[in-house]
Amino acid sequence: MRTYASDIAFTPAVKAIQEKNNSRRSYARMERGEGWQTTVTPELAEYLADLDMFYMGTATAEGQPYIQYRGGPPGFLKVIDEHTLGFADFGGNRQYLTLGNLSENPKAFLFLMDYANQRRVKVWGTARVVEGAPTLEEKLRDPAYSGKVERVILFTVEAWDVNCQQHIHERYSRRQIAPVIESLHKKIAELEAEVERLKSNPSLDLTH
Repeated sequence: MRTYASDIAFTPAVKAIQEKNNSRRSYARMERGEGWQTTVTPELAEYLADLDMFYMGTATAEGQPYIQYRGGPPGFLKVIDEHTLGFADFGGNRQYLTLGNLSENPKAFLFLMDYANQRRVKVWGTARVVEGAPTLEEKLRDPAYSGKVERVILFTVEAWDVNCQQHIHERYSRRQIAPVIESLHKKIAELEAEVERLKSNPSLDLTH
């Protein structure tokens, strides 16, 4: 039985090390205050809406961890209800490590990175694989995305927290930088056109 939502991560061993390193007092205040969230809030839903990748952690029955990159169209990790997230599982390299882990250990973790805005959200919970659910697959798929949906993975949220921005390096996806590149190309074309116009005007002295 957990006293606080953050106990899912702050185990007795973790708290002992926090105490040793003089950070336990501040986290204890956090626990007694607002603490970590346990439901999908509008703020989390808004964060997910623009996310086109995340990392998913699972483990074997023996506790051997595995981290998998998940990518898709923006917002492909969707809110099912205030306790559940879901996403379409696309065909990959057919190793099925995540599926195998979840078949014997439902505990899972989502690491949601927004490199461009230097934000990260950590989500603890459990996950399950849903096969042969066309209605759910249709709800979670994006018709504009070419990935083939093979199944659905549902994630039950137990606790989540926003991590600090420290040490996050800014990175941008092609989707994010495309408008900037397009604007630069347009500007270059305008400047080239202006140069040609000036060259074609013999009344202008371009040597000075």
